[in-house]
Amino acid sequence: MSSTQHQHLLRYKQMMLRCGIDTIEISRIQEGIQKFGERFLRRFFTDGERADCADMPSRLAARFACKEAVAKALGTGIGDVRWVDIEIRNSENGRPILNLYGEAIRLSHELGITQWDVSLTHTKELATAMAVAL
Repeated sequence: MSSTQHQHLLRYKQMMLRCGIDTIEISRIQEGIQKFGERFLRRFFTDGERADCADMPSRLAARFACKEAVAKALGTGIGDVRWVDIEIRNSENGRPILNLYGEAIRLSHELGITQWDVSLTHTKELATAMAVAL
């Protein structure tokens, strides 16, 4: 690929609307907490997320799904970023707010992403989240 083609590709990537969606069974998070306890919680969630959720599995599952959705919007999957590099906190009115750190923010900047929005929901059994980036 020539330098000019590479620049055009980067410009296209930077202008692209990106989205990701994910659903998880809440029981998977509940089982992880029961089986691995603190080790599981620290691997997947920041202290702030845990405080916002009071370690409730349904609320943590929605954040887990959101982390997956954000990674999909970044085009990498979760393997290229750490789980705690993607943080979903609550605003004062309860709206989910996305914070990126480490490799996640580096990738976001590289792709020219300047705006994010996320939405979370859960039922008794499933948690779903969507992330949109521009």
